[in-house]
Amino acid sequence: MDSILNVSSTKLAAGAAAVAAGAYYLASRPSPIEPPCPIDHQSVEVKGQDGARISTRCKDGKLLEYIYEDVTTTYEGFQRGIRLTGGTGRCLGWRAAPNEPYQWMTYQQVHDRALRFGSGLLEKGLSAGQDTFVAIFSQNRPEWVIAEQACSAFSMVVVPLYDTLGSQAIKFVIEQGNLHTIVCDVEKKVASILDITQEVSVVKRIVVMEKISDDLKKRATSLGVEVMTFDDVEEAGRRNTHKAVPPRPEDLLTICYTSGTTGLPKGVMLTHRNIVTNISAVLKHVEGYLCLGPDDMHVSYLPLPHQFERSLHVMFFMTGVQIGFFGGDVKKLLDDFRELRPTIFPSVPRLLNRIYDKVNAGVQGSAIKSKLLEIALRSKSAEVKRGIVRRDSIWDTLIFGKVQNLLGGRVRAIITGSAPLSEAAMTFLRAAIGCTVYEGYGQTEANAGVSFTIPGDHSTGHVGSPLTCNLIKLVDIPEMDYYTKNNQGEVCAKGPNIMKGYYKAPEKTADALDEDGWLHTGDVGQWLPNGVLKIIDRKKHIFKLAQGEYIAPEKVESIYTGSPLVAQAFVHGESLKASCVGIFVPDPEVLPSWAKNNLNMEGTMHELCKSKAVRNAILEEVTSLGQQRGLHSFEQVKDIHLHPELFSLENGLLTPTFKSKRTALRSTFQPQIQDMYKNLV
Repeated sequence: MDSILNVSSTKLAAGAAAVAAGAYYLASRPSPIEPPCPIDHQSVEVKGQDGARISTRCKDGKLLEYIYEDVTTTYEGFQRGIRLTGGTGRCLGWRAAPNEPYQWMTYQQVHDRALRFGSGLLEKGLSAGQDTFVAIFSQNRPEWVIAEQACSAFSMVVVPLYDTLGSQAIKFVIEQGNLHTIVCDVEKKVASILDITQEVSVVKRIVVMEKISDDLKKRATSLGVEVMTFDDVEEAGRRNTHKAVPPRPEDLLTICYTSGTTGLPKGVMLTHRNIVTNISAVLKHVEGYLCLGPDDMHVSYLPLPHQFERSLHVMFFMTGVQIGFFGGDVKKLLDDFRELRPTIFPSVPRLLNRIYDKVNAGVQGSAIKSKLLEIALRSKSAEVKRGIVRRDSIWDTLIFGKVQNLLGGRVRAIITGSAPLSEAAMTFLRAAIGCTVYEGYGQTEANAGVSFTIPGDHSTGHVGSPLTCNLIKLVDIPEMDYYTKNNQGEVCAKGPNIMKGYYKAPEKTADALDEDGWLHTGDVGQWLPNGVLKIIDRKKHIFKLAQGEYIAPEKVESIYTGSPLVAQAFVHGESLKASCVGIFVPDPEVLPSWAKNNLNMEGTMHELCKSKAVRNAILEEVTSLGQQRGLHSFEQVKDIHLHPELFSLENGLLTPTFKSKRTALRSTFQPQIQDMYKNLV
C-alpha cells in the first residue's frame, strides 16, 4: 500500500508540475502583434481621384498633417525634444578619438550652441531669413546638427553637399545656389571648395570644424575667401546672442540636391511643412507599437546630406531620442553599435544583406552549425508568420543571441528603404534580430517616404500601404504595357509632404509635378489585393543598386562606346545587387586586328568573343576610359559578356530610331546576366 501511495504521490507531483508548467506557458507565452488595421485591407480607393488610394488609418478619409499640435516646423520639433527630456536628456554623442568612450551633449546644450552659432553667423554678416543659404559639407558629426539647427532657428536654408556629387556638380550647386557661406569639417573639403573658387568666385566665407594649415589659409585669402573656425563663430555668437527668428511651416528648410539623373543635379526644395508632415505620418503609422522616447538610441552613420537620415533626425528630436555618431570608419561601425547599443536601427539593404551573408558564411563548412541555423530560422520564421516577434526563445539563447549582440543586443525596430530588401534577408532579420522590420518607399521629392509597412504585417515582397500624409495612384504606361486596369502603372503621390519643386528649374519641375500636384516618381508599381504597393519596374532607365546609388546606364554606355573596341553596350543593374554588369558587342572592324596585334590571337568574332583574355582586356580598356571620363567606381561595370552580333531592328534589340530596347535586351541576355552576378559573388 505504501509503495502504491508513493507511486501515486510521485505521479500526482509530476502531474501537478505538468499542470503548473502548462499554466505558466499559457500565462507567459508570447502574444502575436495585433495590426492597427486588417492586414487584408490596408488602403482604400478615393472616389473621384482616378483610382488613387489612401491609408485606411486616415481619420474620416482625411490626410494627416501634424501629429503634435505644437510641432509644425523642425525648429518646434527640437523644442519638443527639450521639453520631453527636461533639457537634461542626452542628445548628441561622439567619440573624440577612436576607441575613446562617447561624450554627450544634452538637448539644452545643443540648443544653446545652435543659438550661439546662428548668432555668430549674423555677427559675421549673414542675415536671418529665407534669402540666406548656408551649405554644409561634412561627415556626420555633432557640428552638422548644430549648424542645421542654427539655420533653422534663424529661418535660413540649408544646402547639403557631399563627395559623390563630384566636383563639377558641386560647382554647379554653388553657382546655382549662390552659396556665399560653406561649413566644412576637414581640410580636404576646404581645399576642394577653394579649387572650385578658382573657377567660380561665389564663396565668400568658409567655416571649418577642424584645424587647417597656414598654407591653406593663405590660399583662401588670395582667393578672397575668409576662413574662420566653428569655435570662432560660436564665440562671436556668445558675445552677442541674438533672439531666434523661428521659421513658418511654409518656409524652406533645405534644398537637397539629388544626383539621381543624368546631367546636372536637381535641387529639391523642401519646406518645414513637407518634412514635419512626413515624419508625423510615420509616427502615426507606428503609433502604439513603436513608442519613441528618451531611452531610445540611434546610431547616425547613414549620410546626413541624404534626406532619409535627416528626416530620421527630425523624428528622433521630436521624441527626445539619443543620437550617437559613428566614429567615421565604416569598418568599425559594429564597434560603435556595441558601445551605443541602439534600440532603433535605420539601415539600407546593402548593410542588412551583408549581415545576412556574414551569418550564412559563418556556418559554411560545418554541417551541424548549418543544420542548427536552418532549424532555428524555420522555427522563429514560423512564429513571425503568426505575428510573434521576440528575443527570448530557446533559439535566441542558442543561436541568435550572438547576431543580436553584433548590433548591441537592444534593437527593437529596423527601418529600411532606398532599395528593396531581399525576401530571404527580410525573413532572416525578423527572426534573428527578433524585432519588427519596417520597409518604406519614397524619394527625396517626397521628403523621404510615401508608403510604409504596418506593424504586424510580416509578409514580404511589398513596400506597405500609403502613409497617412499622402495619396498614391498609378498611371498607365502604354509603351511598357502597364495599365491601371491590371493594377499596374507609374507610381504617383500627392500630399503635403511633396516637394515645392526643383530650385530654379521650372521645366524639370513641370516634368515631375503635374498640374494637379501629383508627383510622378518614374517607378512602376502594382497594387496587391490587400491594398499594399509593390515596386516592379522603372519607367525611366535610371536604376538603383543595392547601396542606393543611382545609375544612369545610357550615360555610362555612351562613354564605353567611345572606345574603338566597343560598337554597342548595354549596362544592367539590379536593386538587390551591389554592382553593374554589361553586354558588349565589339566592333567587328576593329577587334580582329586589335586582338592579333595586342594579344597575339586570331579567330572569328564568335571565337574572340568567347576568349577570356579578350574579355578581360576589353573590360580593362573600358574601365580605364570610364575613369578618364569621371565615372564613379559604382557606375563602372564589374563584369561583361561579349556578344558577336550587333543589336539590330531585325533581331528585335533596337527600336526604329536605333535606340536599345532595354526590356528585350534584359530578357535576351538574362542567362548571361545571371552568370556574371554568380561570378561576382
